[in-house]
Amino acid sequence: MTTHDTLPAHGGAQDEQVGRSRSPRRRPRQTVGGALLSLVAELLIIAGAATGLYVLWTAWWTDVVAVHDQTALVQDLQQVKPPSEVGTERRGVAPVLAEPPGLSSVFGTMQIPRFGADYDRPIGEGTDREKVLNTIGLGHYQGTAMPGAEGNFAVAGHRVTYGKPLNQIADLKPDDAIVVRVTDKATNFDTWYVYRVTDSQIVTPDHVETIAPVPNKPGVEPTGDDRWLTLTACHPMWSAKERFVTHAKLDYWMPASEGTPKELSEPAK
Repeated sequence: MTTHDTLPAHGGAQDEQVGRSRSPRRRPRQTVGGALLSLVAELLIIAGAATGLYVLWTAWWTDVVAVHDQTALVQDLQQVKPPSEVGTERRGVAPVLAEPPGLSSVFGTMQIPRFGADYDRPIGEGTDREKVLNTIGLGHYQGTAMPGAEGNFAVAGHRVTYGKPLNQIADLKPDDAIVVRVTDKATNFDTWYVYRVTDSQIVTPDHVETIAPVPNKPGVEPTGDDRWLTLTACHPMWSAKERFVTHAKLDYWMPASEGTPKELSEPAK
């Protein structure tokens, strides 16, 4: 056997040394504090994702569902399509439907040209958040006047979420039309009421005199000239700190069977 056919005497020790050098390194042991920090970070990420989903649900999905349901409520009123011609404006004593006895009873609709040609929302009895405002959309303050009557027909609605029927309340201008239609199939009652915006104000929630029979004049008895409509919504956006209030006064009324108010075919100026 020649010399070069044999391995060097120290070859085995060298291979062992190479093997040791290639063995994986051990990871440093994580401390308790580091583990807690990682856990907190993961929980914050999960919480952030959950918050984002909640905001999406509140701001968008509730609107989608509410508008769909409110459109169905308008259809359930079975309001007969009135003649397309403009009806005769009447400024005498208006017919008035009795106030519904039950909470959440839908008795009419509201259309506001300033809010767009497709704006047509139901009005229900009461201002309960869950039973009326979150579902029907617009709620009549119980005990205030009904449309066309002496006094103050006061209505509340959300400015954001759940269909946000009064989202654009701050855009209303003096002399803008607010058109209310009250329908009761049982008594064959179907009447238009056209109100004109007079003013707006921002108040705190305890400023209840805004919905007094004569707005901002508590204790004063309304007369035939005091046929008001008041809209209230939270202010500012996404806050209940204050209320945005808009007042309007009855301009005229007409039976729905005689035609359609001209304001519904004219764009808001």
